[in-house]
Amino acid sequence: MKTLVWMGSWSYLLIGLAHVVVGSLMPDLLQYYGKDYSAGGSLIFAQFSGFLIGVSLSPFILSKFGKRTGLIIAIGLLCLAELCYTMLPPWEWMYVVGSLAGFGFGMIEAVIGTLIIVAITEGTAIAMSRLEVFFGIGALVMPLLAGVLIRAELWRYSFLFVSLMALVMFIVWYKKNFGELNKLLDTKEETKKEKKSFFSQYRGVRGLLLIVFIVFFFLYVGMEMSFVNFLPSLLIEKLGTDKSTAAFSVTLFWIAMTVGRFFCGFIAEKISYSRYVVWSCAISLALFALFSIAEGLTMMTVLIMLIGLFLSGLFSIALVFANKLLPGAEESTPSMLIAAGGVGGAILPLLMGKGMDFGGAQFSSWMLATFIAALTLLGIAAMIIQRTQVQVISNEN
Repeated sequence: MKTLVWMGSWSYLLIGLAHVVVGSLMPDLLQYYGKDYSAGGSLIFAQFSGFLIGVSLSPFILSKFGKRTGLIIAIGLLCLAELCYTMLPPWEWMYVVGSLAGFGFGMIEAVIGTLIIVAITEGTAIAMSRLEVFFGIGALVMPLLAGVLIRAELWRYSFLFVSLMALVMFIVWYKKNFGELNKLLDTKEETKKEKKSFFSQYRGVRGLLLIVFIVFFFLYVGMEMSFVNFLPSLLIEKLGTDKSTAAFSVTLFWIAMTVGRFFCGFIAEKISYSRYVVWSCAISLALFALFSIAEGLTMMTVLIMLIGLFLSGLFSIALVFANKLLPGAEESTPSMLIAAGGVGGAILPLLMGKGMDFGGAQFSSWMLATFIAALTLLGIAAMIIQRTQVQVISNEN
């Protein structure tokens, strides 16, 4: 199992790089192509549309080829897409390339996340938080590298770096012998059985919980991707910072995210998943409200790092929380929630781009705060449903 967790962690590092590379270079991309923020939002939309397709098709691809081959296909597509990004094709082709990249890292995330949740039943939150730590490392390294390359006027080669990392992971997954894990990785899924039992898995209150978490992941991933991809643009418009400094702000955010993920699994196991989710949302709401009204680079920097710290474990802990509330559906729930996140990651940055063009950075900052407010209410709803379930079971006993 340690081998699986480590390989999953390195794969998540690759996903972290791929998730934020476009956002880190957004001001330069828009300037190079002569496009506005709405066009940038459309590119993020295309990327996360591909993400959604990758997550949605992953069960079918795994049923035909197995998990290892499915991962190799996804990593290969990501490698190719990032190489195409490096060539800076015509803008219309960037949407196609973005969709291909999103398909690759979407499928990787769905497969690895499901593998960890299914294979590790004790300390699941800790294992998932380790994956998220590596995601965070990738996501903080990429803007830092982008800032250096921007100063050297070689920013396009940030995409090449991601492509080379994907090539390394492709070779490792293809060549490595995992011993007793080979059977787990190469076994093909039985999809017919899953389809027949789908509706029985989500009857009654379970169906309501599924809806709550689908909306939750839709909003969370959309909010996070909107914030990360437009953070440099927000700082440039609000404070007039230079582009390389603005790109570095994303690294500060991911440093805080990564530090928080070292501890979030242990904290969630100690105080309960539900309390962790609700308190993270509530504190983040207050921080985003302050971010919307704050002025000055120092204050903004502090708020960005605090936001990263309190958002750090929200995705992974909420994913584990949902699966613990829906026992018996571990094979299907993660993919659906990650897919919901993919939809949010496609739609909300598109709205964010429109908001930037319509009302500027101030308006868009309050949009983000509104998304967090909705997340807080959904977290409270999930906690109430959980406690109601426990009370009903207690009364029956």
